[in-house]
Amino acid sequence: MKTQNLHNQLVDWRQDLHMNPQISFEEVYASNKVATLLKEFGLEVHQGIAKTGVVGVLKKGSSTKSIGIRADMDALPINEINTFSYKSKIENRMHACGHDGHTTMLLGAAKYLAESGNFDGTAYFIFQPDEENCFGAKTMIEEGLFTNFLIDEVYAMHNIPNMEIGTFATRKGTITASENLFEITIEAKGGHAALP
Repeated sequence: MKTQNLHNQLVDWRQDLHMNPQISFEEVYASNKVATLLKEFGLEVHQGIAKTGVVGVLKKGSSTKSIGIRADMDALPINEINTFSYKSKIENRMHACGHDGHTTMLLGAAKYLAESGNFDGTAYFIFQPDEENCFGAKTMIEEGLFTNFLIDEVYAMHNIPNMEIGTFATRKGTITASENLFEITIEAKGGHAALP
């Protein structure tokens, strides 16, 4: 595989995804694009997990070891005001958090591993819907992600635009933050929500 050819494909895929953003559990365009490409790479493809989630399965060699690599696909309800040629074509929808890039990177990894075959075991490429509202992973798990696919370990990543190109950061254990929902009840004689 020629690196420049893959680079050009990655740019095209990312720009296409950026132009066609969809919010949580509505990622039909991305889901169909991902499934089509994974099939072209020769992967076994499972669609409709948590509505728009996709899992691509790539087996090489004889090892029973497996790994899951996950990317999120959803966009945000934000109107894009950029002027570049691949800006969002959908009003009040934008890939403002980089999920178009995450999806593209995982597609690139799937294509590379499918063509190079440079591993022994099973790789599961997990394309998750609804990361922004925190229900996509939960729903995929509830719908059998880890019972239907025997995955030993799962890894995910998030882009960090201020890091130097070609570098990455990691550490043992948890590394990224999470959005969590919680409810607070305040009992008082009076007040305002801004100053309870």
